[in-house]
Amino acid sequence: MQKFFITTAIPYANAEPHIGHLLEFIQADVVARYQKLQGKDIFFLTGTDEHGIKIAEAAEKQGIEPQRFVDAISAKFREEADALNIGYSYFIRTTDKQKHWPNVEKIWRAMVQEGDIYKGHYTGKYCVGCEKYLVANDLDEQGLCVVHKKPPVQIDEDNYFFKLSKYQDQVRQLIESGGLKIIPEFRKAEVLSFIDQGLQDVSFSRSKEKLGWGIPVPDDPSQVIYVWADALTNYLSGVEYANAGATFQRFWPPDVQVVGKDIWRFHALYWPAMLMSAHLPLPKILVIHGFLTKDGEKISKSLGNGISPIDIMQKFHVHADSLRYFFLREAPPFSDGDYTDNRFVERYNADLANGIGNLVSRVAKLGSLAPEGITLGANDLQDAIRKTWDAYRAAMDGFLFNDALVAIQHLVSAADEYVNQHKPWESLKKGDEASKQEFENKISSLIFALGNLGWLLAPFMPWQSERILEIAGLAGENQDSWQGRKVKLEPAPALFSRIQISE
Repeated sequence: MQKFFITTAIPYANAEPHIGHLLEFIQADVVARYQKLQGKDIFFLTGTDEHGIKIAEAAEKQGIEPQRFVDAISAKFREEADALNIGYSYFIRTTDKQKHWPNVEKIWRAMVQEGDIYKGHYTGKYCVGCEKYLVANDLDEQGLCVVHKKPPVQIDEDNYFFKLSKYQDQVRQLIESGGLKIIPEFRKAEVLSFIDQGLQDVSFSRSKEKLGWGIPVPDDPSQVIYVWADALTNYLSGVEYANAGATFQRFWPPDVQVVGKDIWRFHALYWPAMLMSAHLPLPKILVIHGFLTKDGEKISKSLGNGISPIDIMQKFHVHADSLRYFFLREAPPFSDGDYTDNRFVERYNADLANGIGNLVSRVAKLGSLAPEGITLGANDLQDAIRKTWDAYRAAMDGFLFNDALVAIQHLVSAADEYVNQHKPWESLKKGDEASKQEFENKISSLIFALGNLGWLLAPFMPWQSERILEIAGLAGENQDSWQGRKVKLEPAPALFSRIQISE
């Protein structure tokens, strides 16, 4: 069985999760479930990044120890992920001294052995919010961080450095050749343009006096490993690189890594260079997504406009599948998307209540008019189903989740139109055997459409997908076994009840 290893970036545990964080989890989960449909052995890694200045400061403001602080935040991320039915294989935490720290120490020593870590003096600017050493284009005209609009910290201290400049040509060749495929293409151009400006060696540690909350540098406890050198190694920790056991041998390297547009520099430059230094196989695909805003504004602590998926589910009394559908249908995969309550209600009612839910209910009610059951034979919707799958596969292979859902709605529309045009109930009214067979053929075609709809929705809406297959009498059945199968349908309650904005 072919393996498939996918990762998310691990969100920074300095504040509670919101919809912007969880979008990436949903995207990666959909990819993992799609690959599983193709019979692959999946390892899906996510987790939380729990070291650094921001976390130490946030814990201090609350008057608690950093470990206690990150324990609470990490638990909330996991709660949100579980509520959204994110099927991760392992949830890594960078404060885990058994599962994570040995991996950081191992790759650090490998880079030292390669001669790529050296002691030096760093003088420059650092953004605590980004946990990033800044270059000129990271600052606006006022000298503020372009992301956080705050003045950076001036650093002047002895650190360990990583020879990123040594790998400039290798990283460029890797990306240009497609050895590391960057999606979308415009991000690839952005990365290459940055490399052309010249890569500089990067400080890979901080003085313990300035930052005590982190992993000590091996053999030098006066220094703490730079939070990004720590965090990036989580991808190795999740598959147990430190002991190079069966999980590592089976799944490394990652097939797909999903990250936000604000952290591509670390994943497209630092990360492959670190792996080259350690003589490790490199990831294959880097997918870079945009951000989610809320009501047209950036989600931030200062604005107090963060909202969790659980909040939305409770407000509208909807299942997690509905949120999964909305975010991937509404948010362009590679640019920014916006959440509003109004837009959620509009999309939910149009696509789920009036679209998928209404079709399933109609077919179930019609099928129940044949109490002895329907033998699946005729499939007048075969051409529409084939075209849907073709468009769907092309979209999913390109990580165009919204286009895949548009393709699914085309099948829903085709099935609805079939019902309206062929009016199966009229065939049944005639009463003769030929008309009964005609009715059965029409319902058979619609059941084939429902079965395929269930399979198509499985990566996006795993729970509702199973319900659709159950209603169609096809749960647990392979598509190859549908032809000739006899199924009995019962009237089904609506999968999605219409919702409205309420005060």
